[in-house]
Amino acid sequence: MNAEIISVGTELLLGHTINTDAAFVARELSAIGVNLLFACTVGDNPGRLRDALEEALGRSDVVITTGGLGPTDDDLTKETIASVAGAPLKIHEDSLRRLESYFKGRPAMGENQRKQAMLPEGATVFPNDIGTAPGCGVRTASGKVIVMLPGPPSELVPMLQHYVVPFLKEGSHAVIHSCMIRTFGLGEGAGALKIADLTDAANPTAATYAKENEMFVRVTARAESEEAAEALCRPVVEEICRRYGDVVYGVDVDNLESVVVRLLSEKGLHLATAESCTGGLVAKLITDVSGASEVFGMGLVTYANEAKMKLLGVPAAMLEEHGAVSEPVARAMAEGVREVSGSELGIGITGVAGPTGGTPEKPVGLIYIALSDGTRTWVRRMTPPGRVHGRGWLRDRAAGTALDMVRRYLSDLPLEPVQSAGPATTL
Repeated sequence: MNAEIISVGTELLLGHTINTDAAFVARELSAIGVNLLFACTVGDNPGRLRDALEEALGRSDVVITTGGLGPTDDDLTKETIASVAGAPLKIHEDSLRRLESYFKGRPAMGENQRKQAMLPEGATVFPNDIGTAPGCGVRTASGKVIVMLPGPPSELVPMLQHYVVPFLKEGSHAVIHSCMIRTFGLGEGAGALKIADLTDAANPTAATYAKENEMFVRVTARAESEEAAEALCRPVVEEICRRYGDVVYGVDVDNLESVVVRLLSEKGLHLATAESCTGGLVAKLITDVSGASEVFGMGLVTYANEAKMKLLGVPAAMLEEHGAVSEPVARAMAEGVREVSGSELGIGITGVAGPTGGTPEKPVGLIYIALSDGTRTWVRRMTPPGRVHGRGWLRDRAAGTALDMVRRYLSDLPLEPVQSAGPATTL
């Protein structure tokens, strides 16, 4: 099944609103094995929208529009689609009742609001559980499908997940199964090269995605049953994991921090963090995970040298001799927070996140990350990347690296990745 997305809204073309809808729809389509061929943005102009729809219907099985379903005069998506599909607009009684219920206790519902209950005849209606504009799916005379979704992400996301995805699955006449392989420490380019022969396959498909400092591979198969689709995915997932090695931190898991919390819980251990340049980001990521209170002992942001000395016991002489951004200080921070908190493991992070503060000896991007278990302390030195990155990217990279060091320690893996790509790192 091939699909196309048409995002409707002049505010998108002008850059006043970021089009997060298209990215979300694309991910959901990929997850159910629908091939997204094209995506375009059209302003609030019926003529140009009609042209885009006709072109899309000529090359795709499913066309998904976002936006233009509201009560204002420039919300003309439904009218245009009804004309293209040859399905006149009629009041959908259930949608009208939902609208009337929504406006109880609010200012009276005007005729412009009533317009939102006007839907193409014969459409499959998708209720809006958050807002007022329902979505719908319309089948054209040629058998193509047009799906209309509201523009606000808070309305689009639940509608797509709860109603549209099952609707599309039902129309595909096949069961679709997907697995997500998650890695840390492997660049997308290097990762794609390692599985190039697998990404050329049609069923199952394997597609790589890069996000922040991680790389994912989604494996998707179609079959007549869930068991058959899963059986198609399994050997491909196993082969990808074999090729990638220990940079894989999980299959069908939420994120790296959830894996760390689970491993800490399984081993009955506690972690504490002392952060400087990351400003508490590692602690934030860990405490975002439900159940973290059972394994997270303490999180300190020791930005100033005085805080490092007073709270962690970092010697003043060490700071004077080596500076705050140094291997000895990172080591002392990890050991200090472990002792102060009474935790079995301690993380210490210090570095130059920029954009200012760098020197020839200690440039922006130089970060030291230490992990201590009371017996040994490991320090990883992150060197500046080859190209300029923002402060946020460097902090995210450091926080992710710290979490991955903990994962590796808890999994009895080398603290340096066996597979590595991108800027050089040393232990």
